[in-house]
Amino acid sequence: MSLADLTFTRWRSLDRAAAGRIAQEAAEQAGGRVVLLDTVDHLGGPLHRVRIERGGREFALVPGGPVRLGFDLDAWTPTPAQVADFEESRAEGYGYELPLKEYLAEVLSPVRTATPATVLMAVEDETLTEPADAMAQVLAARGLRMPSADEWEHACGAGAGTLFRWGNECPLDEPSYGVGGGVRHEPNAFGLHIAYDSYATELSADRTAVHGGDGGEAVCGGYGALLAWLPLATAQRNPSTAEFVYGPDGAGMGEEFSTRPVFSLR
Repeated sequence: MSLADLTFTRWRSLDRAAAGRIAQEAAEQAGGRVVLLDTVDHLGGPLHRVRIERGGREFALVPGGPVRLGFDLDAWTPTPAQVADFEESRAEGYGYELPLKEYLAEVLSPVRTATPATVLMAVEDETLTEPADAMAQVLAARGLRMPSADEWEHACGAGAGTLFRWGNECPLDEPSYGVGGGVRHEPNAFGLHIAYDSYATELSADRTAVHGGDGGEAVCGGYGALLAWLPLATAQRNPSTAEFVYGPDGAGMGEEFSTRPVFSLR
């Protein structure tokens, strides 16, 4: 079996020895070395996590699809605190006129089945060194590429299907940005430091979406606690932020944005 054919479902069925062999093969393909192989509990079962060091950066193994992506709003019931906070934001007149679920339907990706590739994905995002339109060429020179939007979403949620990668709730009394502890700085199921700061703006190959933050718009605008946390939602595409990034106002601001490079396995 080629590593490109390794699925998330198959990966979860492997024992540690088999996972170790795949990790070593992935490292050899990437020209790197395995620096971590551990196993965590995820979705009621074991999940092996692999980190590979390549060129001074660490990458996590992210097995691909077919997988279920998007957020099922029909199956979700917001907490009273979430509803109250959002309604307070609506009352303040920030332009959020729709009820919570209708608003989320406009900014979250819909439920669907996708087939993201099996890749090594950077554990940490990387600040752009060139304008967004030039980053594909920059990364290609290093044998890397930008992730697709589906790859980013799958890597973040790891099959959880919850609003955030850690669950459906967020600590409304804590900031959604900055250093420190808290659930947003914990590594996700694949070992990625991802969706951790709402000031982030991670770009993918999809120009209609950005991920893992809205550049701090909701925080700086004082829109409210829930709206400050929602840019970290796994299926969040932040369409208005994407429009800014790829529009004339975002030109020359590459250092404010980042991407999460991936290495394609074969």
